[in-house]
Amino acid sequence: MRMSYTKKNLKEDVQNSAPGFGIEGFEARFATDDLDLEQGGVGYERFDPGFRLPFGHTHKEQEEVYVVVGGSGRVKIEDEILDCAQWDVIRVAAGTFRNFEAGPDGLELVIFGSPHVSDRQAEAEMRPGWWSD
Repeated sequence: MRMSYTKKNLKEDVQNSAPGFGIEGFEARFATDDLDLEQGGVGYERFDPGFRLPFGHTHKEQEEVYVVVGGSGRVKIEDEILDCAQWDVIRVAAGTFRNFEAGPDGLELVIFGSPHVSDRQAEAEMRPGWWSD
């Protein structure tokens, strides 16, 4: 029988995926499987000061909500660049390219996505070099 709840610590119980992708200056913890989520996804990302991921990404089905829980920075959504600061909440629709860049104090995000997708690799599209200036 499945439990009616799951409790995990994002920093202690969920693996940092960034080293597996060879990305330094960045921490990425995706807790969807750890929490046995059935309806959506959740994750945590931390960017070192001034760090920007070297790609943009989008999702075929998933809408995402990003909550800035620490630091500040910028987010590029398609062709628009917005400043973001602690406690800003940013919703990005499926099919929309996006990514973040940390400010001088770094950037920490908690991310929520819905609906739940079984094959997250096939559902996401990465575009290297998407954010250049």
